[in-house]
Amino acid sequence: MTTGTTTTGVARPAPPRPRRDDAFRRQLARLGWGFTAPSLILIGAVTIFPILFSVIMSLSNVNVTGSGFKLSGVTGSNYSILIHSDQWRYALTFTVVYTVITVAIEVVLGTLIALVLERLTVGRGWMMALLLIPWSMITVINATLWGYIYNPTYGVLDDILSHLGLGTPVVLGTPLPAIIALMVADIWKTTPFVAIIVLAGLVMLPQDLYEAAEVDGANGWRTFWRITFPLLRPTIALAVLFRVLQAFGLFDLPFVLTNGGPGHSTTSLAILGYNTMFANFDFGPGAAVATSTAVLVLIGCLVFLRVFRAQVGKEA
Repeated sequence: MTTGTTTTGVARPAPPRPRRDDAFRRQLARLGWGFTAPSLILIGAVTIFPILFSVIMSLSNVNVTGSGFKLSGVTGSNYSILIHSDQWRYALTFTVVYTVITVAIEVVLGTLIALVLERLTVGRGWMMALLLIPWSMITVINATLWGYIYNPTYGVLDDILSHLGLGTPVVLGTPLPAIIALMVADIWKTTPFVAIIVLAGLVMLPQDLYEAAEVDGANGWRTFWRITFPLLRPTIALAVLFRVLQAFGLFDLPFVLTNGGPGHSTTSLAILGYNTMFANFDFGPGAAVATSTAVLVLIGCLVFLRVFRAQVGKEA
């Protein structure tokens, strides 16, 4: 908005904008809501409604009948069963530890790969295409392929360990090796995703800072920690947020590879909820598992975003 001056030097306010502009903006807003309404309705139908129904089911007495199930009354017994369940506590611990370890390794490896790709001048596109092959695979196919590798009879891992004189361990039949095998398969699939996100942040960094650091005689290590890493924090934080959300909902990889076994060693919260609801037909406790998982994810996201916002504000 501009202002004018009179001959006496007093500022003169600009004339108000015509109401036609406001009406046009309201018309554009209504048009935008009209275009987005179908997608919002679809999101509400497939996302918001199941979450709300799970919350209602977790707080109700669920009676299984011949034609389905029936909700009656309000109760907190489903959450009481959950809190006193050793399986739920183990599944929560396993999911948290699995998420922390895999995401940390993926961020480190993905950042290193992105730094290498950023320095490539020839063949970067081909390398990115090759990296995206594991990420583009459906997780069920990925788990099946790794199941062939881990197979104790004809798997390539068994052959390699035999040639190294390490015997023929049953990888998926022992708790700790099974957990490590899951982590390896997950890291192999999702590290390229982190690398691509970090690479996108790298190519957007201002080059004049690096030129100034080079003039000042800073080496590569010092340049990374003083320039590259601080500027990459928002990008890395975004990659971490995406990966934590995906890793905390771990289901299809252990479901195909181990089915939560051996025993309950690779049972995540998602698998526990599935088994409770659809294998044991305990719909109330199963809904409580799903609801508690969603609440934990929501709290984790809010805390992460608050810390991230405070960090960015402090740096700014």
